[in-house]
Amino acid sequence: MITFHRPTHFYETLDTNHVMEDAFAKVQHECQSDEIGYYKLPVTSREVIRELQAYTQDNSVLLEAQTVVAVGIGGSSLGAKAIDSLLRHKRTNAKELIFFENSDPVDIVSKLKKLQKENLALILISKSGGTIETISTFKAIVAYLDFDFASDDAKRLIVITDPDSILSQFAQEYGIKEFTMPSNVGGRFSVLSAVGIVPLFLMGYDVEALLEGAGSLIDRFFERQEEHLLQKAYYLYTNNQTISINVLFAYSNLLEDFSKWYVQLWGESLGKIDTQGNRVGLTPIGLTGSVDQHSFLQLIIEGPRNKSVTFMNIDDFEEDITIPNISLKRIEKTDYINGNSFGKLINAQCDATMQSVMDSGVVADKISLSIANEENIGALIAYFELLTSITGAMMGVNTYNQPGVELGKDILVKKFQA
Repeated sequence: MITFHRPTHFYETLDTNHVMEDAFAKVQHECQSDEIGYYKLPVTSREVIRELQAYTQDNSVLLEAQTVVAVGIGGSSLGAKAIDSLLRHKRTNAKELIFFENSDPVDIVSKLKKLQKENLALILISKSGGTIETISTFKAIVAYLDFDFASDDAKRLIVITDPDSILSQFAQEYGIKEFTMPSNVGGRFSVLSAVGIVPLFLMGYDVEALLEGAGSLIDRFFERQEEHLLQKAYYLYTNNQTISINVLFAYSNLLEDFSKWYVQLWGESLGKIDTQGNRVGLTPIGLTGSVDQHSFLQLIIEGPRNKSVTFMNIDDFEEDITIPNISLKRIEKTDYINGNSFGKLINAQCDATMQSVMDSGVVADKISLSIANEENIGALIAYFELLTSITGAMMGVNTYNQPGVELGKDILVKKFQA
């Protein structure tokens, strides 16, 4: 279960208006027309699960592998990485999930040293098949492991790409198992497609529950049972010139990678030139509590009033440790907290920080996960994806393209082709 606390100005617009209705109509059209495909992934990705189940029955090496290696960047890795970070502490003898994301040579070498060919499942993810960082890293893995595509090594590899891409042609050339990405789903919205489902399935997570949680929230939104999404988007839209920074303050280390996923989703979707030629955007910042209470919080409370804050916490960590009832000389002043759990402490810190932020006049709201499980995480993913689409519709931008990113890619290609 996820609870959306709505204590301040985000939700002052209790009555609908034409901006909200127009935005709702736009995203509803995106969904119903299949113009944008992520809305229906909770349904369509069940076929990916069935295909995986059938394939791994005949190819057991993938399920038996103790290390799952995913090669991808940005939307091809951040979502699955966030979900794994939230769930792996609950699993005994959890498999290792290694992401090759960056071109950093030190990082690549250190991860290569962890690989043993006879004990891994390898997933190569690239929509176009021509992502230079991804393909270059894949070549490094192939060379390091002495991977032979004409042998049983190929059974350890799964390719995820667009239909008819050059990477798809590569997979067909060597008879490698391939999953295609829907052409109407962009990378940063793709976590509930094969991009996320394949590695999470191989890790043993309940991907059915993940899709169920996301689908349930999306259904409730289109049934007009989650109006707080429209109200929050409307506030962000109407105040984006003065409140241009959106802070996600997540109170658990488990949520750090989720914050990175949110930063990409929010920044790459909304930082655009709108239909009137104006440069618009809402800058995303991901913080971790309680650590960042001792750093960034000062700027939020006494710095420029250009930020809104969404707090996020986990009510029940499902395992906890109690602060020992020990009194130590000279530092007895903290003894009042003895006997309480650390879970209670970090959630009290979240509530206290949120109250201090609101008391200082900063706009804030809060999202609480009852527990960190697949169903709740699926709903959380759907929440932020829907909020992004609605806000983008109100701001008059193309939420789903990334011309600024493509510009950098083009320059990079020219540097090496010159």
